[in-house]
Amino acid sequence: MDELVQCLRALSEEVRLRIIMLLTHGELCVCDIMEILDEPQSKVSRHLSYLKSSGLINSQRVGVWMHYSLAELQDEASRGQLDFMKERFSRLPQFKDDIEKAEILKERKRCEGPRPRPPRRSRDAGRAPR
Repeated sequence: MDELVQCLRALSEEVRLRIIMLLTHGELCVCDIMEILDEPQSKVSRHLSYLKSSGLINSQRVGVWMHYSLAELQDEASRGQLDFMKERFSRLPQFKDDIEKAEILKERKRCEGPRPRPPRRSRDAGRAPR
């Protein structure tokens, strides 16, 4: 029962619910989740951290990116809840739009491997001479 309560508590926030619904359709990179939800990295990362500590999702580093997927839930009631949500909620306009955006981003395959980081600006760049 504790696992089900923890699952439902984790799903009580809109951003986390949207993330879970996206992940019911497959693994996603954090940058894709940010783009789909149109939310800043700090907010998305905070919610991903909550979902991970709740045992609902897993993470894996791929190059410089973190990829997230649904965890294999041991509790039958929690698994049933996520199956129900995927079946029923995927038809709701907000989730349908999110899933369509995710499919477009998956086709682009933006985060499959390491990407070079942009060069750091020197500390003096952009400062006016004294």
